[in-house]
This record gives sequence, structure tokens and C-alpha cells, in this order.
Amino acid sequence: MKKKLLALILAGAMTLSLAACGGAKDEPAPADTTGPAETQEPAGETYKVGICQLVQHDALDAATQGFIDALNEKLPGQVEIDNQNASNDIPMCSTIVNQFIAADVDLIMCNATPALQAAVAATTTIPILGTSVTEYGVALGISDFSGTVGGNVSGTSDLAPLDQQAAMIQELFPDAKSVGLIYCSAEANSQYQVDAVKAELEKLGYTATLYSFSDSNDLAAVTESAAAASDVIYVPTDNTVAANTGIIDNICRPAGIPVVAGEEGIVKGCGLAALSISYYDIGYKTGEMAAQILTGEADISTMPIEYAPQFVKKYNAEICESLNLTMPSDYVAVETE
Repeated sequence: MKKKLLALILAGAMTLSLAACGGAKDEPAPADTTGPAETQEPAGETYKVGICQLVQHDALDAATQGFIDALNEKLPGQVEIDNQNASNDIPMCSTIVNQFIAADVDLIMCNATPALQAAVAATTTIPILGTSVTEYGVALGISDFSGTVGGNVSGTSDLAPLDQQAAMIQELFPDAKSVGLIYCSAEANSQYQVDAVKAELEKLGYTATLYSFSDSNDLAAVTESAAAASDVIYVPTDNTVAANTGIIDNICRPAGIPVVAGEEGIVKGCGLAALSISYYDIGYKTGEMAAQILTGEADISTMPIEYAPQFVKKYNAEICESLNLTMPSDYVAVETE
């Protein structure tokens, strides 16, 4: 009897043991909470970046897009971007920058010279990156500029070789005598460009005359004067011109006066040709620089200004046809709408 009782007890114990094992297969393993909280993998740090773009036009828009694309690629999901446009109202650049400062952004990207100047005047602590700025020494009043701004400022330049731009005019119009250079006097980098191109043109034997305008209100009158007295018109990478290319085109094309420009965006609107850079590429490079600064990988005070890696001869096929001109084979047609 005792043996039967013992057997029943053992059988019951085995049954309970098997049931417990079967239940364990359905229960998830408990989380390991023995490690200290600070050893957990931290989430990616987030950053706030403000963009101040002077005006909307193809070149600056491309630079801003390149900047945003680079940041999103290098720091996916980690950057909150506030993209503001001053609509070519220079005082508005200061208003936008001060809003960024009040919002305690981690970095300010300034697209075009007036935006850069506004930011530099407003803060010496928040990192500032410029793009679509031709010459930083001129823009910031730095004598004997060596290529590195220092402090809290760096960026990328949209400068194409000015001597090669003058050489392009000679290549296309070797029989021309006079070149009118149209630019906005409110833009320091425009003045720098036309002065340099004028000197190069005079070395090549041209009569080169400067025609400045203060804002878009007097652009038409200045363009009419330049077209009447010139065989060729040259315009630099000037933001006010870029935003008002229709004014120049409506005067110069009917008069049969070709316009050589400093960048592709102006060629799309009124120019025959340009030695052009990719504004998307310099914007993208600026975004890469921003990612390095935000993550602490690079010190902005030691970052030199970066330049476009290549230059391409571009032309406007429609204007070329209107002027009954044939372009050299190494020129690439721009895509126009």
C-alpha cells in the first residue's frame, strides 16, 4: 500500500514539473535590469538649425536644398530646420537672425552675403556658415584675408575664376569693343567681381564700363543705358539681378545685346552664357560642414572657406537662337522651363 501511495505522489510531482516546463515556453524572459541606466545606448542628440536666405531664385534655392539634403543624410532625424526667406529685404535678414538667436538655435546657415553680414553682426557665439558668398574678406571687411575667417564663421564660396569669365567674353565675342558691367551697388561682392572682371577685360583690349543700380527700381534705366553703349553686357553673381532677370532680358534681347553672367541661374533668365558652378554642390558641402560642427567633429574657427570643385561653360539655347549665334562645342545647354 505504501509503495502504491509513493508511486502516486511521484507521478503527481512529475506531472506538475512537466506543466511548469510547458508554461515556461510561453512566458517571455524577464528583462535584464541589473545594469546601471547610464550604460544604456543614448538616443541621437537633436539640433536646431536656422536658415536665412536672402531671396528666392534658382541659385540660392539650389544651395539651400543641398544644405538640407546633406544635413538630413548625415544626421537623419536629428535636425529641426527653420528655413526663412527675407524676400530680398536686407533689414529682414537681421530680423530673421535675431529670431534664431531668441530660439537658441545651434547653428545658423546664411545664404548670400547680406544674410551672412546680418548674422555676423548679431552673434559671436552661435556657429555661422555662409554659402553663395563670393568673397568672405570683402563681405566681412577682412583685410589680407587668408582663407579662414576664424571665430564662429566659415562656409562656402560661389566664386568662379574671374579671369576665366573675362576670357569667356573674348572667346565668344573677339570682335566686340565695349563691355558694360551691370551690378547692384548694395552688394559688396558684386562690386568686387565687376572691378576684377573690368581689369581683366581691359588687359584684353576691351573698353569696360561699370553701370551700377541701387535696387530693382532703377535696374531698367541702368540696363537701357548699358545696352545702348555696349556690344556685350556682363553681370556678376548678383542677387538683385538674379531676382529680376526679366527686366534685363526684355531690354537686351530685343536690342541684340548678349549678356554673359557669373552663374547659371542668371543665364536661365537673361544670359547667353556663364562659367558656372553647381549651387546645389556648394550648399551640400555647407551641410556637411554643419554636421561636423554640430557633432563636435570639427571646430568652426579653424575651418577654411570651401570652393566649388569644378566649373562648367553653360549657355541658354533659346537666347542663342534669338541672337543667331552658334556656341562652341564645349558649352552645355542649361535646362530652362
